[in-house]
Amino acid sequence: MASKKTYYWKEKIHEIIYEADTPAGKLFDIILLVTILASIALVMLESIESIDKKYHLFLNISEWIITILFTIEYILRIITVKKPIKYITSFYGIVDLLSTIPKYISLIVFETHVLIVLRALRLLRIFRILKLARYLGASNQLATAIKASRAKISVFLFTVLIISVIFGTIMYLVEGPKSGFSNIPKSVYWCIVTLTTVGFGDITPVTPFGQFIAACIMIMGYGIIAVPTGIVSVEYSRQSKDGSSSRHPFTKIDVNSQSCQNCLAENHKDGAKYCYKCGYKLHI
Repeated sequence: MASKKTYYWKEKIHEIIYEADTPAGKLFDIILLVTILASIALVMLESIESIDKKYHLFLNISEWIITILFTIEYILRIITVKKPIKYITSFYGIVDLLSTIPKYISLIVFETHVLIVLRALRLLRIFRILKLARYLGASNQLATAIKASRAKISVFLFTVLIISVIFGTIMYLVEGPKSGFSNIPKSVYWCIVTLTTVGFGDITPVTPFGQFIAACIMIMGYGIIAVPTGIVSVEYSRQSKDGSSSRHPFTKIDVNSQSCQNCLAENHKDGAKYCYKCGYKLHI
């Protein structure tokens, strides 16, 4: 009887923590998001010296309260799933851990509590809460296109690097230390900044020939910026035509926030009784 009760409570807690379709689940997620935002705001306020001096004790206690709450939540997430290691090693599991431990580490190593801003990554859960996963098909397609273009982009970046080294060396010879081009690495840095149209202005050519070369690099930069975009766009169009993009199995139909207690798979079809990934029975 005790084991049945334990299983029931684990199932209910799992439903509240991992799913957002129930009133309790929605309330939990809203409280979680508000707490995350409050935690980030506290860290930001603590970085302001005048505020920290006046309210340091309050800010510190507030951060500890939030850290303890996140610790409890993290433990509950572990004990309510069938395969804890799967959650611990998942993306959200790692984010949850990284957003919890900095405050504890700060007891040993000072100034590490600022890493608490990693909690901002937990806001990605809003995709699940607002059921935005059904719209991720296009982003998956873009990711596939970028992956397919990696060889061409790598060649392009290598070419840009060679151009930067060549023109950086030329500018070092033309301008010299008097104009700020004191060495070749610094000249290459200037070339990269100019080629990418960033233009910090910390180093500028003063000779007519140097300015002419700089103008050529600037014009070249506009053309270079368009190349990666063109490469990815062509691959993206090809993926769309071939229909070979990586899509969620339920991209075109309604999905909910049900989470499998066994494998943690989400975005199941509305009304689904079993997990589409492992076949484990879902909460109904």
